[in-house]
Amino acid sequence: MIADVKKNAEQKMQKSIETLKSDLGKVRTGRAHTGLLDHIKIDYYGTPTPINQIANVSLIDARTIGVTPWEKKLGGAIEKAIRDSDLGLNPVSMGDIVRVPMPPLTEERRKDLIKVVRGEAEAARIAIRNVRRDANTQLKDLLKEKKVAEDDERRGQEDVQKLTDRYIADVDKTLAAKEAELLAV
Repeated sequence: MIADVKKNAEQKMQKSIETLKSDLGKVRTGRAHTGLLDHIKIDYYGTPTPINQIANVSLIDARTIGVTPWEKKLGGAIEKAIRDSDLGLNPVSMGDIVRVPMPPLTEERRKDLIKVVRGEAEAARIAIRNVRRDANTQLKDLLKEKKVAEDDERRGQEDVQKLTDRYIADVDKTLAAKEAELLAV
């Protein structure tokens, strides 16, 4: 029973880390990467469709993303969707391909992005602590129902705390890497 509580807590903490990495991946640095456009949807015959399902998204160079639509008439819609997104990008159509140049980040914008990144990291830490609280509550409930001994419950809480410390260290490491990436000129 205690093992189930710990396993469940660890899975939830791992999901928090994965969510953090996904959220940080959307924060734009000066370099181009294809995942930046993943959340953009294009109206494809009346259905909002992710850009990577109607076009080939690739890197042309370190600062330029190339989007090649599978149907030529979608170029304008793709260009408009990227321009209207909250990414602040200005795509340019060049024949069959839509080029998306990444503008260089200003110092002020870098500092704003670091604040955003730190907020995301704090949200992940809070989520991990909430998982710890829930796991400890489950352990206490097991003790009240006399399904486990006090020593086992205390050991279980210590194990959950070790898990929490490990995952919060992961959050800090991920945050430091993203901050370094943002500050690199």
